[in-house]
Amino acid sequence: MRALFQRDERHDGVRRINIYLLRLLYILMFFVLGKESWTHVLTHQGVWDPADAVEWCVWTAFATLAGLGIVRPLKMLPIVLLEIFYKVLWLLLVAYPLWSKGTLEGSPAEGTTNSFLWVILPIVAVPWGYALGTYVYKPKRSDEPVGRKRSGT
Repeated sequence: MRALFQRDERHDGVRRINIYLLRLLYILMFFVLGKESWTHVLTHQGVWDPADAVEWCVWTAFATLAGLGIVRPLKMLPIVLLEIFYKVLWLLLVAYPLWSKGTLEGSPAEGTTNSFLWVILPIVAVPWGYALGTYVYKPKRSDEPVGRKRSGT
């Protein structure tokens, strides 16, 4: 049990529990969202509404890319950050105003809100120290070769 909370050098010092939670998240995204989105895309009949097609194509691509995250959890972390960002943003912009006025229950937004509240799972799974250190505080320079460490890091 203790080993779950130890840092794993094979995964850039990220705790094993975070790696396992990320893999679980990717598995859920790949199979649950993937089944729904691929089924919808492959069985759709007729002409697509352009906006509807964009939504389904994004979700299908998102679920498919999650398959890579099962094998390379840290490499695919940006899709989890995207998921957190768009769900929290939607909850703040759409659900919160309805909820604060007492009109969320029974509204068309209720189902999406219930689904998006599960955003707590990816928030818990993300190794925030690694994510912030990699993507915010120490971004790799574009002229730096892949795999080469900068001096002083």
